[in-house]
Amino acid sequence: MQYSNNNHHPSTKTPYAATIGFFDGVHRGHQYLISRLREEAAASGMQSMVITFDRHPREVLGSNYQPRMLSTPEEKLFRLSQTGIDRCEVLSFTPELAALTAREFMQQVLKDKLNVAKLYIGYDNRFGHNREEGFDDYVRYGREMGIEVIHSDAFQLNKVNISSSVVRSFVSEGEVEFANRCLGYIYTVTGKVVGGVKEGRKMGFPTANIEPDDARKLIPAPGVYAVLVHVEGSGQQLQGMMNIGTRPTFGENKLSLETHILHFSEDIYGKLLTISFIKRLRAEQRFSSASELREQLILDEQEVERIFSAQK
Repeated sequence: MQYSNNNHHPSTKTPYAATIGFFDGVHRGHQYLISRLREEAAASGMQSMVITFDRHPREVLGSNYQPRMLSTPEEKLFRLSQTGIDRCEVLSFTPELAALTAREFMQQVLKDKLNVAKLYIGYDNRFGHNREEGFDDYVRYGREMGIEVIHSDAFQLNKVNISSSVVRSFVSEGEVEFANRCLGYIYTVTGKVVGGVKEGRKMGFPTANIEPDDARKLIPAPGVYAVLVHVEGSGQQLQGMMNIGTRPTFGENKLSLETHILHFSEDIYGKLLTISFIKRLRAEQRFSSASELREQLILDEQEVERIFSAQK
């Protein structure tokens, strides 16, 4: 996949079949759309292009908006590179870009700068100032300027149209198994191991406290999860259980992400961990004592081992 941004546009001699969107998570709905785009490009003798943005449009349009994303910018570009497209164009989403009408955007950006000859539109996608226009308008404008506009149908799971907002809702509710089905891969969070209060170590369950490397990355709902852990510099994937929550048994209220890696005792402070969420075991609970919590952690660990044994 070739990659470019606003500072370098592809040669206008090459006609492209393109699609446009933010593509947060590059989930199976996006993958389906891009697959259809590639088929259309190949049938037309064109190259395929995904056009996306360097930041979520609502970050520019609403100054108070704090995005919670399924993917970091780096993760998104990696996932897009796995789709087999020929080119990814990342546009800087600026107030000036946001002010363009759909017709202006199609003419000035898609046609004049990127030489888009076919535009594949996702089933729920709109663009242009205030998203005021729709698919019929895009078709009419395209006909005027020589861009064929094609509408894609939705990708469904269990009769649900898969979108980034749907996947975010599953992650936010801790439904990581169905979120993974929607994504087509396992949801992850990456962060550095930082110092903690070591209450887990006192109970025989030492934990690595994670500080996410991107504050915008969506954290699953509080609770205990079966996870796979990749330690920076290691080729291994280790089994673990993660607690996301405020540690109510110890009277705290600050959200923490603590991972107990099974059968592991190496010093990993300061290293990056990538946590892959497999299954939520239970919601966060407040226990009457540390000993009662320890008894539950033993049961949690046994359940995690059963989950991974069943996958072998």
